[in-house]
Amino acid sequence: MEPLTISKPSFFSLKYSTSIRIWHWLIFLFMTASIVSVLVASTLFEDDHDGPRDKDHQSPTEQKGEEHHFDPSKLSPEQRVAFTYRHKVWDVHQYIGFGLSFLLLSRVVIEATRNKEERLMKRIHKAVSIPVNGKEEQQDKKHFLFVKRAYLVFYILFFLMAITGLIMAFDHTAFLKPVVGPAHQIHGFVQYLIYAYIIAHMVGVVRADMNKQKGMVSAMINGGE
Repeated sequence: MEPLTISKPSFFSLKYSTSIRIWHWLIFLFMTASIVSVLVASTLFEDDHDGPRDKDHQSPTEQKGEEHHFDPSKLSPEQRVAFTYRHKVWDVHQYIGFGLSFLLLSRVVIEATRNKEERLMKRIHKAVSIPVNGKEEQQDKKHFLFVKRAYLVFYILFFLMAITGLIMAFDHTAFLKPVVGPAHQIHGFVQYLIYAYIIAHMVGVVRADMNKQKGMVSAMINGGE
């Protein structure tokens, strides 16, 4: 008679569906393009005109909103060129934002249509109820719950960025005008939280791939085993 063996609970899966993998890499591309457009618009095409507020204390998104309120014809030729190209970059940034908003909506659809056991909230609730033995298993469980709850925080931040970005994109709509100012401030602040999450996520994935979850990065490309 073979001895009874009890397998350790497995929290992290290295299998990803095609839809999740496509969504993940599209988010990576669009987020990268969005960050690059912000950096280009706020640095490469920076000009020296004086806006209604001190520009040094504004986020790039706030600068774009304030530029609606002054006359570009009063700028020098060099400033006018910078102003024109910066607005073109912001236009590109806006289209990227539309793409990100669509991807957020598509993530909701993916989550709603996938197997119930694979949904994020279900996996969190299931992990909470799994009994663990030993320090290592306890650490794995805590790590898993931390990562999945961090995903929830990211989606909330993503939602705030999308909503405030759309408000800014349609800031001439009458019923949105009262909230355009707060939307600029929220958008400008939340972007830094998104940046922090992206950096933490990338560092965490690389560390995991080099340690216990070997093959995590390749699994997000080929689907895993």
